[in-house]
Parts: sequence; C-alpha cells; structure tokens
Amino acid sequence: MNAQRQSHEQAQQWRVLPGRAHPLGATWDGGGVNFALFSEHAEAVELCLFDADAAREAVRIRLSERSDGVWHAYLPDARPGQAYGYRLHGPYDPENGQRFNPHKLLIDPYARAFAGQFRWTDAHCGFRAGHARGDLSFDRRDNAWAMPRARVVDQACDRGEGRRPHTPWRDSVICEAHVKGYSMMNPQVPAHLRGTYAGFAHPASIARLVASGATAVELLPLHEFIDERMLVQNEKVNYWGYNSIGFFAPAARYAGGRDPATEFRAMVRALHEAGLEVILDVVYNHTAEGDELGPTLSWRGIDNRSYYRLAAGDARRGADLSGCGNTLDLGHPRVLQMVMDSLRFWACEMQVDGFRFDLATALARGARIEAGRTGARCGRLRCARRVPAGAAPGPLPGAGQADRRTLGCSHLGNRPFSGGLRRMERSLPRRAARLLADRKRYLRRTGTTHRRLLRPVSPHRS
Repeated sequence: MNAQRQSHEQAQQWRVLPGRAHPLGATWDGGGVNFALFSEHAEAVELCLFDADAAREAVRIRLSERSDGVWHAYLPDARPGQAYGYRLHGPYDPENGQRFNPHKLLIDPYARAFAGQFRWTDAHCGFRAGHARGDLSFDRRDNAWAMPRARVVDQACDRGEGRRPHTPWRDSVICEAHVKGYSMMNPQVPAHLRGTYAGFAHPASIARLVASGATAVELLPLHEFIDERMLVQNEKVNYWGYNSIGFFAPAARYAGGRDPATEFRAMVRALHEAGLEVILDVVYNHTAEGDELGPTLSWRGIDNRSYYRLAAGDARRGADLSGCGNTLDLGHPRVLQMVMDSLRFWACEMQVDGFRFDLATALARGARIEAGRTGARCGRLRCARRVPAGAAPGPLPGAGQADRRTLGCSHLGNRPFSGGLRRMERSLPRRAARLLADRKRYLRRTGTTHRRLLRPVSPHRS
C-alpha cells in the first residue's frame, strides 16, 4: 500500500494533458510525448513510467481519454529516453477470449526501442502455471522485473537518406542472408564487428556480396524478437528470428551495444551506396506470445479478442494458422493498421526497399480484411467494419519501385493492402511460370548450368 501511495503521489507531479489518438505509440514532438494505445475492450489503462535507469517502476498514470478505442495522453515533461510500459484492467475471461491482467507489465506494440533484458519466468503467464484449472486460473505476480521496457525515441533524427538502387525486376538477383551469420566467421571483418549490422556493412562483407552478382540482399527477420523458453532452458537461442515481439524496432542483439536503429540505417546506406537493395523477411502472421498457455507480454494482455484470431466456437483458444500457437487478426482494422504502419516505418524511416512476407497466405486466409470505408468486395475478402479515423491502412507512401517490391505477397503499389493477398493467390501459378521462363532464357543466353546457378555462394570464399 505504501508503494502504491508513493506512486500515486509521484504521478501527481507529472502534468497530464488529453493528447491525441493518432499516431499510435509514443511520439516526441519537441515539447513533450504523446502516448496512444489501442484497446477496444479494456476498462482502464495505466501508463507505467520508469526511473532514469529503467530499473524501477516509478509512476503509474491512469489514462482518462479514449477515442475510437484508443487510450491517449500527452506528457509535456516526458523526454526521449523515457522508459515505459502499460498495465490494462478488464475482464479475465479466457472462455470469452478476454485475458486482461493488470499485474503484467505490457510492451507497447509500437515501441521503437527497448531497455532491459527479457527473462523467462512463470510470472509472465496471466494464469497460475501448473494450476489444476490451467489458463482459467489467475496469476497475481508482477512480472515487471523480467520484462524489457519500451523507450521513447526522437524520431526526427538524421536519417541520412541516400539514393536507392531501383534495380529493375528483370535484372534482380537476390541473396538471402543472416545479419549475424554472414560476417561472424569472416576473418576480413574486425572481430568486434562480426555478427552485427556494422559487420554486415563492412567493406569486406559488401565486396563479397557484389562479387557474387547479387543486386539485392534479403535479410532474415530483424524485428525485435525473443528466444523461446525451451531453447533458453537448453542454453540455446532463436537464431532465425521468427518470434517477433516488436514490429517497429530493429533487433538489439545485432547492434553490438550501440543504438540499433542508428546502426541499422548506417548498414542500409552502405548497401545502397554499393548498389544493393535491402529486402526484409517480415513475420506478421504470429507473435512470440504463443498459444493460450503462452506468456502475456503485449497484445494478449492489451486486447486478446482484437489482436488475435480465435478458434471458431472456442474463444479460449486461438486460431493457429501459423503453426506457432497464434495468428494475428488482420481482419481487424487496427491490427491491419499496425502492420501497414510497420511497413511504412521500415520503408520510409529505415529506407528498406522491399519485403518478403513469411506465411503470407496466413495473413488473410478465410478472414475479412478492411479496405477503408468503401465496402467493396475483394474476392472472399470484404470490409467488415467502418474503419476509425486515422486507422485506414491505405497504400505505402510512393518512394518509387523499391517500396512496391514484395516477395511472397502481392505488390502493394498504390492500392490498399486488402484484396492483394487474394489476388496474389490467384496469380501465383502465372507468376511462377513467368519466373521459370525468364530463368530458362537466362540459362540459354549465358550458357550457365542449372547446377552452377543454384549453387549457394559462400560469403567466406574468395
């Protein structure tokens, strides 16, 4: 009770203004920070602010403003670097798809940077692990000590935008690579840079990419992710990165202790200067929270019914179309907005040239996808709700051909994202046939054998 009273007294020292519902996330405008979080079913939202070391939860501020399901507030005294998280109040009713638990500190889905390390503990579960009633039980332990905190960033930093290569499709040669693995064993890269964004951008790494004939590099997932508990218990890590926890933050483990966003942008600039496009492997079909017995880290505790697709006739369980325990519900306009905002962030602010969508068909399989307020049908996909102001997905900003490039999905171009996946499914056979024909023409023209063309190029071979 004393700790709660002290937190309440400290909260009175912060000036809190109504703020705005858009943009989502924590936005520094030069005078203060606007906090906005979507939760359609929450009954109350607390913004948790941490001390300068991001170690202790110092203040809880209850958000009183709500617009179109978005809870928001403006803090004139907050600054970049401020560590924060959320606690949401609402019904804990798994049988109806509701899993609110204010004892759990939650990550902002729009977090641009993180502070602290994630550590596995049963306290992350919204239910009492090992209880006879399973996930129908309720856990009151605080998990903040083992959770990373989101950090406010200054989004007006110098992006150092350079010229994109804009390589035509017919001339594109794509090399798939892992940021860590590509430079980790390369003796020509300084030891302290190996396995990092800077190591991937080192002249020795880029020279080998150029020598291989590649015009673009497709990087395996770089969204912030965590290692599964089973791997940690066996002293292993998730090497491939298909376990996202932050769709707006570059993975800090590849930054070598430096600012991940700054180092990532420097890597992209170096690759662009060498004439190489940058394509990201992105994972929007599922998250790191797993199935109904998984941890409550972000979306599950913010609004499980809105963010995830639930099994037909059994809201207690999620619809597992990804094979990873859960599936994000892109049929909800706010979830679709989150994905589109993430794509805009990487394409515009981080200067990425394109995307390869992991399990692209799972994003819209049997779902109703929003396309704005038109109500137009796109095959089996149609508008199900009126999209709130500021939530319409719209097209990606036109930064040229590079922003339209996607692998494993339809071209976004200047069309809404909805409907594109269905058109992609219908056009896949034709596109595959064209690619095969182009490849055969290339082989005949160059005299290259199939075996030589398909042989992987080692990044460490002269």
